[in-house]
Formats: sequence, C-alpha cells, structure tokens
Amino acid sequence: MSKAARGRSRNWWNAVANKDYIERLKQVIFHLHKSDAQHVESVPVEEIFRGKSIWKGFVEVFTLTNHPKAKRCYGWSHPENEDGTGERFVTVLEIPPVVSPETAVKMSIVAEAKNKR
Repeated sequence: MSKAARGRSRNWWNAVANKDYIERLKQVIFHLHKSDAQHVESVPVEEIFRGKSIWKGFVEVFTLTNHPKAKRCYGWSHPENEDGTGERFVTVLEIPPVVSPETAVKMSIVAEAKNKR
C-alpha cells in the first residue's frame, strides 16, 4: 500500500506548491504505481501520538488515471538521512483503510515501524 523512492536532495520545508516537487512526485507515482497522476491539493497534516507530534508536514493529493484499484494517491517526501540530506518519497494509494491524507500518514508510519522490526 505504501511505497517509497529516493531522489535528489532539496529544501523539503518549501515543498508546498513547488512545481518541480509536484512533478517529481508525479514521476514517482508513475514509476511505483504505473498510473498518471493529477495534482489536486496540498493538505497540512499533523500526527499526534501519546500527546506528542510524531509527523508534521504537507501531504500532496493526486487523482489517478486508469489505476486498477485506486482513484487517489497521497504523497510527500522527507530527508533520507538523519543529517537532513537526501530525499525519500512516500506514496500511499487511497485503498481502505486509507481514505484521507491523515490516514495515509498513519498507515505509512505503521508500515515503516513494522519494516524496522
């Protein structure tokens, strides 16, 4: 459900509405999910766990063309390395239980935690 890809470094805090960033996300979606994507909006999301913010950022919302299972995809990126370098893209298809940008972030966090075990 959630897939990640790596790309070149950029200033990820200024990603919202950046055309290059949106185009890179569209390319990642095409590469990972074999579907063309049209950007719809940028949605601010903050995930709180046990009273602490564990994720805060903007999720890009895309409609998909001719994907066999999903009509939407959610995407974002964050630094790949602890020193803030590199770029890791995350894309999540809108397939239940993912029904919104918020649930996309939650499911991505869960998937990443399971992969670290």
